[in-house]
Amino acid sequence: MLVLPALVALAFLGLPVAGLLVRAPWSTLGTRLAQPEILDALRLSVVCATVATVFCLILGVPLAWVLARVSFPGRRLVRALVTVPLVLPPVVGGVALLLALGRNGLLGQWLYRWFGVSLPFTTAGVVVAEAFVALPFLVISVEGALRAADLRYEDAAATLGASRWTTFRRVTLPLIAPGIGAGAVLCWARALGEFGATITFAGNFPGRTQTMPLAVYLALENDPQAAIVLSLVLLAVSVVVLAGLRGRWVS
Repeated sequence: MLVLPALVALAFLGLPVAGLLVRAPWSTLGTRLAQPEILDALRLSVVCATVATVFCLILGVPLAWVLARVSFPGRRLVRALVTVPLVLPPVVGGVALLLALGRNGLLGQWLYRWFGVSLPFTTAGVVVAEAFVALPFLVISVEGALRAADLRYEDAAATLGASRWTTFRRVTLPLIAPGIGAGAVLCWARALGEFGATITFAGNFPGRTQTMPLAVYLALENDPQAAIVLSLVLLAVSVVVLAGLRGRWVS
């Protein structure tokens, strides 16, 4: 009795992918991928997603450690705040970033007055928008790895005289390295596919803020074949990421 609805669900998920593969311009795929506008969007997407991931690693690993190992009032509220970008519509996230980091924003006005820094509608704004939506993926993954790690190794290191920083660097980090790796990959993939917050906060300027998802949106109006090619690249990245992380949730 469950086979029929299962097949319907599989068709519901697989049919759009099949449509993309069937309609893809395979004969001209290489030529279209070599077009300057597509290469610019691909380059910008990879660079911005990588920088955003590095930013998330620098801030996300300490945040995950605090959430996993430190008890403080309001920890549940902080954890809920960390996960807000997961459920917040990306466009709303872009509006929130504008209100916080725009030239008249809570922090952005001081960045502009004191340092002349304006983040909206710049490449740096793309990185900020991508990091905002991708950071929870890293934090959740690393926090889970920290909670699953065996504390006896850290206790043994402390007993042998290792400082807390040495214990974290030489014991804790190697223990949670798979979780950090999985979180970083998910973070990078999410940043690569970000659309709503990016177009709202950074705009859609070719060569400066136009990432691959934005290029797909623009190409649908002028060159649907190019939109399909870009979509295939994003699909391939998604498949590679899911295949690489399969062992994290399937035994």
